[in-house]
Amino acid sequence: MKVAIIAPPYPLEEAPAPPLGVSYVAAAFERAGAEVRIFDYIVSRYTPEKLKAQLDAFQPDAVGGTSVTLNFPAAAQIVSAVKEHNPDIVTMMGGPHVSFDAAGTLNTYPGIDLIVRGEGENTIAELLPALKERKKWKDILGLSFRDNGSVTETGTRPFIPDLDDLPLPARHLLPLSRYQALGYPVSIITSRGCPYSCIFCQGRRMVGKKVRQRTASRVVDEIEHILSYGIDRINVADDLFVSNKKKVRDVCDEIRRRGLKFTWSAFARVNTVDPETLALMRDNGCDSISYGVESGNQGMLDMIRKGITLEQVRNAVKMCLDTGMVCHTSFIAGLPGETMETLKETDAFAQGLGAMYGYHILAPFPGTTVREEVDSYDLEILTSDWSLYDANRAVARTSALAPADIERFVAEFEGAIDEEWQRMIRDYRNGTASPYALFRVEGHFRTQLIFKILAGDLVETLGTFPVDGGPGDSLSEFCRRIKAVADEGLPLVEKVIGELKGKGFLKVERQGDRYQWFWTHNNRVDHL
Repeated sequence: MKVAIIAPPYPLEEAPAPPLGVSYVAAAFERAGAEVRIFDYIVSRYTPEKLKAQLDAFQPDAVGGTSVTLNFPAAAQIVSAVKEHNPDIVTMMGGPHVSFDAAGTLNTYPGIDLIVRGEGENTIAELLPALKERKKWKDILGLSFRDNGSVTETGTRPFIPDLDDLPLPARHLLPLSRYQALGYPVSIITSRGCPYSCIFCQGRRMVGKKVRQRTASRVVDEIEHILSYGIDRINVADDLFVSNKKKVRDVCDEIRRRGLKFTWSAFARVNTVDPETLALMRDNGCDSISYGVESGNQGMLDMIRKGITLEQVRNAVKMCLDTGMVCHTSFIAGLPGETMETLKETDAFAQGLGAMYGYHILAPFPGTTVREEVDSYDLEILTSDWSLYDANRAVARTSALAPADIERFVAEFEGAIDEEWQRMIRDYRNGTASPYALFRVEGHFRTQLIFKILAGDLVETLGTFPVDGGPGDSLSEFCRRIKAVADEGLPLVEKVIGELKGKGFLKVERQGDRYQWFWTHNNRVDHL
């Protein structure tokens, strides 16, 4: 049986890593015996014509999509387009958004046949043999589907007790060279489950309150596999990695025992770190820590059930900085009960920490306590237009703050950062930039150019042209073509394309009287 998995469009500005959830789903289908392809529209342009061509070429029996709330509308529309193109294909979706809005999804999108709720790997193992036998779906836990005009939901599937039994994520099916070109880290998880009860988070319900650990050897097996692709930066994405000091020690010991050299970052809770653990992480390649703080007002922290104190935040940041690692703290604007006074208190607190910090705006996602119990809080949700749930726009208000107030506060913070950024750009153009500013600005322009190349499929649309002259003409002509469309200076284009070619992410072949440039795909041609 053939299964295609959709990686739906995701804003490149949000620094997308190779999609971990998609990779786990693809691996589960492979283990169950399917032939699997990933149609990745994160680092390439989505068009209906491209989707149809890929479907006709692969001829899948089933197509699945996974998403978060931010990109759910695009994902649902793509999966629906699959059904419209070929009604015989079984269409399905999974992920946190649809897990908590399964009925709404099925009622809104008739082109989606079924929803896989929650942790999907064991559900997939049972579902694959029964995909074409709809009458058997009712006996498989963790599914939602339409039956005689109404939505049927089978029972809740138990969480997977032994995470070491899971196959490694199927990153070999991703167009990794495109992600490597962007330079973002690859994410891994070392555990699933969260015992905390933050009202704005889906995590506890999605992966359970009991923490299930992967063994250190299995975690480092995955790290070693990632490094084998030439990737040298990893992000540990689960919040509770640093909380388990024995786990940190075991992973670091295994990294050192195998002699692995790479840099990595991690998320952490401020109430679980200590100097010894952070130093051990630093000595084994970790160079930055991110803490979710959310508010600088203790009453707000208590109300959202964060389970931390402001003093713990100060101590955790100091410990991180004392080790020599970069420290980043994140805050949420527009929490229930928020006032302009609490926002100002949060900003003063954040500035006083001496670490980098930033804001998101509250997005009450399906499955969160704040959404399901909104009447218990000083909060009014104003829209269920999921395309607005990007955590950069206010979709709710408090009794004291309108959406415009919340957005204005965040805009003023970002405006101060932008003012400093514009100064760096002026210095760069005037030739007076400091080495740090030079590095930042050149890196920004490089990334923006690669965004344009990926989002516009410029390699595919501009990379084939007649041979005309000597061997150097291929690179020169390709760069001229990119420059004309991307509207960037030729020196930058030549530098970036030369760098991508030098690293093996881009290659060129002469085919008769024409040159063809293409992205490599794990040392294979990435056919789109």
